Amino acid sequence: MTDTTTTRVAVLVGSLRADSLNRKLAEILRDEAPEGVTLDIVEGLDQVPFYNEDIDGENAPAAAAALRERVAAADRVLAVTPEYNGTMPAVLNNAIDWISRPYGAGAVVGKPFGVIGATPTPYGGKWAHGDTARSAGIAGAVVVEDVTVSQPAVDVDPTTDPEVRAKLLGALSTLVEFTPAVTAA
Repeated sequence: MTDTTTTRVAVLVGSLRADSLNRKLAEILRDEAPEGVTLDIVEGLDQVPFYNEDIDGENAPAAAAALRERVAAADRVLAVTPEYNGTMPAVLNNAIDWISRPYGAGAVVGKPFGVIGATPTPYGGKWAHGDTARSAGIAGAVVVEDVTVSQPAVDVDPTTDPEVRAKLLGALSTLVEFTPAVTAA
């Protein structure tokens, strides 16, 4: 008998640009994921309207409902994001807003969550990654701090550098292997 257990990781890419470095990193992780791990890069974040409680509920916009379904079906969530003006991109913030609701029962609640990314700065996007982790934690995700990778892309190409790729794949493995602590009621 073979083990058919697969860990599904929903990937939220914080850049909408087709040639985005962070999209490329997400695709590399998807293509090089360890056996038994499937990365689902959630497309269509540009179609999700800004969160507005007036349009949420049973008849939420189709793009928002699809986002929630993809995240709800995943075992883990990974944000792969650049940094815009010292914080996370609006498209990622909006995605977290949608998957955080309904309050206390959103698609991200209780799911291990990690943040990685690269920027052409000496800091590698650490402020955006910190903001993303904080927002996801408030939304109910279990943020796995050991996963965070803020990779500077000043003197190195993160898509080809073997050390950087190993670090990113290691972060993915840490997220997949993470087991949330069980607390007594």
